[in-house]
Amino acid sequence: MRDDSPIRLLIHGASGRMGQSIVRLLHGDGRFALVALVARSPVQAPDGVEVLAPDRLDAAPEFDLAIDFSLPEAFDAILHVCHERRSALVSGTTGLAPAQCAALDAAALDIPALWAANFSLGVAVMAALARRAAAAVPGWDCDIVEAHHVHKKDAPSGTALALGAAVEQGRGREPAYASLRAGDIVGEHTVQFATAGERIELVHRATNRDIFARGAIEAAARLAQQPPGQYRFADLMFPGLD
Repeated sequence: MRDDSPIRLLIHGASGRMGQSIVRLLHGDGRFALVALVARSPVQAPDGVEVLAPDRLDAAPEFDLAIDFSLPEAFDAILHVCHERRSALVSGTTGLAPAQCAALDAAALDIPALWAANFSLGVAVMAALARRAAAAVPGWDCDIVEAHHVHKKDAPSGTALALGAAVEQGRGREPAYASLRAGDIVGEHTVQFATAGERIELVHRATNRDIFARGAIEAAARLAQQPPGQYRFADLMFPGLD
């Protein structure tokens, strides 16, 4: 895309919590020109922004980048359209099947693509710390405990699995997981290392969903300027963190 023009943005999954937060936070952000919302249920769109049902995604206006927070069954369609139009994709849709992850890898040969289980800056730092701690105490027990609201379907959460992958990179084996679904918890994750007589805990608590929406917006702004490839959220936001 041209560096002197706003990023033409499509939001896929605009009727969900994350989609609504992103639309609200984009107000007044001159880096973006919101062109379309794709939603399963009615949403209020800013003036001049087209609203499409998921089955009309092919009719979307031209866009430079899509932000996707939808469901696994809707992911294939947005990936296909982005790949076909050579538009960048930022996705936070969790619960993807291995075949969908492979399709994303293939698409990233032609488009800039970023998938992350969590768009919190704090969680990105936590993953790097967990990797280092796991390497430092490889013989200790490691457990990841996560808690979310009652409506979250996948368990363990995508964030817990991402933290677990960081632990596995550090010590060569995966941790144990425990999940809790209760009330309206936005998201809490604990990575615990324990041995006889002592324990280390890394804890991240999200109290406001806007932290994830802000992270996705910032990642989108940076990804739009990148060449084709598969990018990590932490690498875009904190180059050299690892």
